[in-house]
Amino acid sequence: MRYIPNTERKFVNVMLKEVGITDIEDLFSDIPKKLKLSDPPDIGHPLDEPTLYRTAREILSKNITTEEFISFLGGGVWDHYVPAAVDEIVAKQEFYTAYTPYQPEISQGALQAIFEYQSLIAELTGMDVVSASHYDWSTALAEASLMSMRINHRNKCLISMAISPERLSVLKTYLDPLNAKIVPLSYDRETGFVDLEDFERKIDYETCMVYVENPNFFGVIDENVTELADKIHEKGAIFVVGVNAISLGILKPPGEYGADIVVGEGQQLGIYPSFGGPLLGIIATRFDRRYVRQMPGRLIGMTWSKSGARGYVITLQTREQHIRRERATSNITTNESLMAIRVAVYLSLLGKDGLRSLCEKILVNTAYLIKKISSIEGLEVPVFNAKHFQEFLVRSHTRKWSEIQKLLLKKGIFAGIDLNNRFPGYFDDLGQVALFATTELHTKADLDKLIEELGRVMHERSF
Repeated sequence: MRYIPNTERKFVNVMLKEVGITDIEDLFSDIPKKLKLSDPPDIGHPLDEPTLYRTAREILSKNITTEEFISFLGGGVWDHYVPAAVDEIVAKQEFYTAYTPYQPEISQGALQAIFEYQSLIAELTGMDVVSASHYDWSTALAEASLMSMRINHRNKCLISMAISPERLSVLKTYLDPLNAKIVPLSYDRETGFVDLEDFERKIDYETCMVYVENPNFFGVIDENVTELADKIHEKGAIFVVGVNAISLGILKPPGEYGADIVVGEGQQLGIYPSFGGPLLGIIATRFDRRYVRQMPGRLIGMTWSKSGARGYVITLQTREQHIRRERATSNITTNESLMAIRVAVYLSLLGKDGLRSLCEKILVNTAYLIKKISSIEGLEVPVFNAKHFQEFLVRSHTRKWSEIQKLLLKKGIFAGIDLNNRFPGYFDDLGQVALFATTELHTKADLDKLIEELGRVMHERSF
């Protein structure tokens, strides 16, 4: 009965005693009582299938999607075009699982696809070794931080504040039980770049890692990141860079300016927004035994038999709890293999030239919006004196963004993210700012509609 779930009280008592508690509810003691239900939710009576389907459609019809409205939302999930071939290939039943195969000898196709993903991301980031995929950018950052702490046995993490507060929150959740110290690294209020003077003051021999993003959360292409690597390595710390993965089609990869670990989000590369998920966390590192051994997740490798036949295998998975149990360096197990395969298909379809052309289109859209919005009275853009990729802040001097967005919603436009409402207390010093994003899906007519409607809203006397 060791491997069969048991609900008999005598077995439950044995298990509770083993973990040192007296009641199953103790397992959930860290959840505030106000968030727990005292009784099962009242969801109504059972429904027959046609009625259930109709009811679900009625509920879902309340959602407004980017199919109906023009979306300038970003900040972690973007609306890019997904080629039909991606859906067609990934829909093959041989791939249709979120799990990394445990029996490589009977899963050659899936393993080859994941190997291709790793190879493509390695080339994109300029790194040597790529893990088989993770949940999202936030958890990739958290895992990279844990990885860094295991490598150099330090616990001081210097983290740029020009990142999404959501990523910072996930990082804090992961590091809190380890008593790790998160030290904020300021950004220059004029350029949005990493503040080099603040960096110099805070980097020391106790620093475990330094994390910056390029482009950062504000869409700023940070020209200071190339000056950090040598100083970080002098202190024995680890340089972790976060990336908007699609930007690497045109920007210098982090591996070329000294990054030790690269993390990021792969959703832009062939994955639908889908109301916020599933996403794809990227982790890549340089070829160093200490780094590779401490990478979370699994690594897929290619080899040859004595007869010369090519085969794919899971070359390193001894970090997982099914093998190392409590000594595992990570406990992610279920990973985003299906999403990784989507990315591999997407990148293979576009190729190097196609990805660069896409990035050029995004850069043109970004520059056009910045130029045109800057001419609207009451709006200031760019907020930072820097080059931007895909995203940029717009500051309002006369209206609250929450009010502006409500009016633009009536015009069929998702007008960026109101940072003051979404993340109260984080960006208040920047004033009334909204984060706008543009992609290759936006036509000139889409951009002009945003500009025209923004101009009308800013000139209305009242709401």
